[in-house]
Amino acid sequence: MMLNLIDKIGDWNPQLLRELKGRLKFFNVAIAVATSLLLQLVVFVYQFREFPDDKYSLIGTYCRLRQVYEPQQQNQIFKQSNNASKFVDFNDFLSKNFCPANEIDWQLWWRDHWEYIFLTFSVIFVFTLLVAGSYLLINDLAKEETRGTLNFIRLTPQSETSILTGKLLGVPSLIYLVILVAVPLHLLAGRYAEIAFSYILSYYAILIVSCIFFYSASLLFGLVSRWFSGFQPWLGSGAVFLFLFTTILMASSYSNGLNNSTAWLRLFAPWDTINDLFPNLLRVYNGSQLKNLEFFYLPLGKNIVSVVGFHLLNLGLYSYGILQALKRCFRNPQASIISKRQSYLLVAFCQVMMWGFSLQSWRNNSRFNEYVAQNLIFLALYNLVLLLSLIAVLSPHRQDVQDWARYRHQEVSSRKSVWRDLIWAEKSPALVAIAINLTIVAIPWLPWISLTSVFDTEYSDNFDKLKVLLAVALSISIIMIYATIAQLILLLKTPKRSFWAIGTIGAVTLLPPMILEFLGISLWNHPTIWLFSSFPWAAIQYSGATTIFMAFLAQLSVLALLNFQLTKQVRLAGESATKALLAGR
Repeated sequence: MMLNLIDKIGDWNPQLLRELKGRLKFFNVAIAVATSLLLQLVVFVYQFREFPDDKYSLIGTYCRLRQVYEPQQQNQIFKQSNNASKFVDFNDFLSKNFCPANEIDWQLWWRDHWEYIFLTFSVIFVFTLLVAGSYLLINDLAKEETRGTLNFIRLTPQSETSILTGKLLGVPSLIYLVILVAVPLHLLAGRYAEIAFSYILSYYAILIVSCIFFYSASLLFGLVSRWFSGFQPWLGSGAVFLFLFTTILMASSYSNGLNNSTAWLRLFAPWDTINDLFPNLLRVYNGSQLKNLEFFYLPLGKNIVSVVGFHLLNLGLYSYGILQALKRCFRNPQASIISKRQSYLLVAFCQVMMWGFSLQSWRNNSRFNEYVAQNLIFLALYNLVLLLSLIAVLSPHRQDVQDWARYRHQEVSSRKSVWRDLIWAEKSPALVAIAINLTIVAIPWLPWISLTSVFDTEYSDNFDKLKVLLAVALSISIIMIYATIAQLILLLKTPKRSFWAIGTIGAVTLLPPMILEFLGISLWNHPTIWLFSSFPWAAIQYSGATTIFMAFLAQLSVLALLNFQLTKQVRLAGESATKALLAGR
């Protein structure tokens, strides 16, 4: 029967069979099972440190006499002696008198004990699967790359989906075994803790989809970060651990609310949704923060089904997007992660998600302007990171641009205009694609700025709508300047052009504000200089509309000069070798 099962696995997915044969050996399986059983024993026994013994306090949680003695503890006086000047300290009384064994609520203690086991394993499962699984997947890809077997796998007739599925299911198989051995105790603890079985199933669904998302992202990281060499697994799994640790701290702190666009990023981690299922998980005494969560004013947090469903849908959509990127990069490691067409969909989807969580109805109207300003900052930062990432991903290198410029007229699509190539063709310069993505980002901003009334009240003197619209134009122009600079650097013949492009864009983005702060050039005394930095939003409150407009014209002039130089370089790159030789180049 086992041989038939192995044959069926091999017929269905040869890559999965290869991974399982290399890992599910007797010694490895024994270690995994023993580790899981030992962990279960430790978790089960650890809670007994609070076992009510014969010296259990009268005001302990499980003592039925607690309601009698606890009010007296607050007065710190138990009785008055014959001498009116002497009083018996209540704490001294508690140190000599303990709760009788027949007054201890054992049923409640055992229920809390099982709940502790259930919640402990719920946290352990998340960290073990996501962190350890990510490490194993990235490490496996690094080893395959070093041994040269990854190229052999690429040449097999299996589809990309089959190979990647085999990796996802086979590489962390020992981690799966450790978790599966602990699942019966987890289910038993949930039953004795009186947790609804539907909630437990929802937790497992969240865990499975989270594994698919993080594992897919780990595979993509392993494919595109070959230059990190042996440091890849630690970097990738460390990033996953840091993200999970940070989000669990945010979920357990009531001060970090979900009334802004950060809610979307926090939903990539499972903690908020799991805490909504099991309110005692993070000990947030004010209740789950998801209760008031809204998406375009739709109350998602009112229903547990909508919370879990939205979480699964969010991770599912991004897992599908990562899978498409994996398919592009797996067969051709030199290909960009996403195409220009996919970048338009990605940016549009990100805008929908970020604006959906930004537009919420806040109960405390007195803090409305504070929430608006906070969301403006978050939206600007997210979009800046997103667009800079797209510049790095979409900008083609010299050879690609040279092939496009030299052989475009020979293609069947020669009748197409150059503009269509600039919009859709992958080897064409990315300037037009970046401009389209900037337009997609700006579309929600323009009607919101025009229709909102927040700028007509508190900030009407220094922060009007015209200045905000000009600040949007400034941001668009400076991003286009960065994209043009990056494309010019990638057209050079120097080695390691990617590092030079990333370093240059990072320098022009971060260094000017840092230098200005170091020199003491404050934005309220010298706002004009700050208008030319990466963050012109900070200076618009202290600048006039005319000054902002002049800064915008200056940036347009710089952009025009850079694009003129870029056009010249592309034309030169597209010349044939014979023509260049005759021209003396």
